[in-house]
Amino acid sequence: MPPSARELLARLAPDFPTRHVGEIHTDTTEFMRIGYGDVIALGERRFLVLRDEAERRFGLEDPKFWVKRCRDLETGGRNLVKLVFHESFPMTIGSMVVTCTRSPRKESRILDLVRGDDRFMQGITVPDTAENPVRILDLVPGKRLDEKIEALETSHREYFFDMFPEVLARFIEACQAIAWLHERGEKHGDVRRDHLYVRYDTGTYTWIDFDYTFDFQDSPFGLDLFGLGNILQFLVGMGQHTTQSVSPQARAHISPDDCSIMFPNRIVNLRKLFPYVPEALNNVLLRFSMAANVFYDATPDLIRDLERALAAVKSSADTLAKRSGHEHRKDNDRLRRLGKFPAGRGLHRRHDRDRPRAARDRGGHRTAAGPRPFPRRRLVEGRMRQARGARARGPGRGPGHAA
Repeated sequence: MPPSARELLARLAPDFPTRHVGEIHTDTTEFMRIGYGDVIALGERRFLVLRDEAERRFGLEDPKFWVKRCRDLETGGRNLVKLVFHESFPMTIGSMVVTCTRSPRKESRILDLVRGDDRFMQGITVPDTAENPVRILDLVPGKRLDEKIEALETSHREYFFDMFPEVLARFIEACQAIAWLHERGEKHGDVRRDHLYVRYDTGTYTWIDFDYTFDFQDSPFGLDLFGLGNILQFLVGMGQHTTQSVSPQARAHISPDDCSIMFPNRIVNLRKLFPYVPEALNNVLLRFSMAANVFYDATPDLIRDLERALAAVKSSADTLAKRSGHEHRKDNDRLRRLGKFPAGRGLHRRHDRDRPRAARDRGGHRTAAGPRPFPRRRLVEGRMRQARGARARGPGRGPGHAA
């Protein structure tokens, strides 16, 4: 039976409640026996287990009992301690079947490879007494990219033209990080949107979780590429769009060929939902559809097409801005012809657009909704006429009183 951690915690974590003190584990093979209040001893380092980690997907929590969120008893910092867990399962992509395997040693190898590169999570491997490669991972100081996208409170059109160009540029950098791994003969293995974080300080997109590998004989890096396609579809659509989630009118125009080869209910032909998506970008999405005859075999090919798509998106955004400015000028000209504004004034002048709450009416007063459609002089004259009429009628003879 492992020794008690009572004496150790009394010295290194006196604030920890004694009723929850567990055992010290130097062999982590039986990870299901390691829980809250236990201590994992790895070489000279000691980690107090706070809880089992869990992945949150589709509104549900999927517990990962082999990943422990811990406190480093020497530094007080937080770490994820990832214990050894083996599994293997098949994945179907269209008519192809890919075997996926969890490999702790492969993740240890990549952690060594990417050390110091903030495009990837950081950590080290320390063997326990049973020679299990236990990975000690640093928490990424950031938030999941998909959660940031889902939290946006704006229309898809505003998102696509105002925010998406920067999102796509950052995503291309994340694809380049995956290409960097591929150039060195390594795979990420589990490319998903919840495995991509945005750092608080720099905005860099950071990949996490490298312990999956796969055997895809037709395309050695194919599963990573399909994963990138799934993330791209989510980013372009500002969320997931399925045949069940769209309106019946939109569904009537969607065919199986417009859907993902990996998830047949997910719509990838997003131009049918958002006609302003440039063809160059939509064509990239269609390479991951049921109708595709040719798939991406190499990450540089995907990056090249994404860079062209980014140029098309920026061009569309610039065209929209110019068209909007032209329409604003036409509106102002029309208002002037109608006598609503004097020459040189306009509802859409630059400072009025940038500071709508600071707009002023023609009398010089600040308004919340921009210039008033009539000058202050007429307003004053109207009120003076009302006052003269009230005096002529005498007290008690206003419009609301009986004659």
